[in-house]
Amino acid sequence: MLEIRFHGRGGQGAVVASTILATALFDEGKNVQAFPYFGVERRGAPVTAFLRMDERPIRIRSEITEPDVVVVLDTFLMKYVNVAMGLKPDGKLLINSHKKPDAFKDFKQKVATVDATSIAIKHNLGSKMAPIVNTAIIGSLVKLLGIVKLESVLRAIKYAVPVRKEENAAAASEAYERTVV
Repeated sequence: MLEIRFHGRGGQGAVVASTILATALFDEGKNVQAFPYFGVERRGAPVTAFLRMDERPIRIRSEITEPDVVVVLDTFLMKYVNVAMGLKPDGKLLINSHKKPDAFKDFKQKVATVDATSIAIKHNLGSKMAPIVNTAIIGSLVKLLGIVKLESVLRAIKYAVPVRKEENAAAASEAYERTVV
């Protein structure tokens, strides 16, 4: 079983990101679960989303405390939340950052980065002050993990996002190409 934990802030699309990826995985025949955890429900507050994927039926129904992969949509959270808590020693960390992975030497696990913020701004997703980075981060995650075809994710984006479907798909494709591992 593969377990992924997403860390974001309200309005960035962490919950939708997990749903898009789950949809793409399901369309490729995988068993999936995607669900959020909200603390204070307001824009900008920390949000956690979870995704499980397996070839077999998934019977566990709890938060993911020992993920294989952690996705960070906003590095600001890393000052206040231990995003790597419970991350398996051979786990992977995907960070939305303009910095290269070696800038995150505090983590023992494999780190990948993508500047999902600039990609979202370029494609007019959200605003410059509050870009919506979820589709870009999913494109990057597909590159990092290789668990689903990018084409499946692009179809899921066009199905799941309410507006700017083409722009969201373009952001995912660009992030796929720009991911640094």
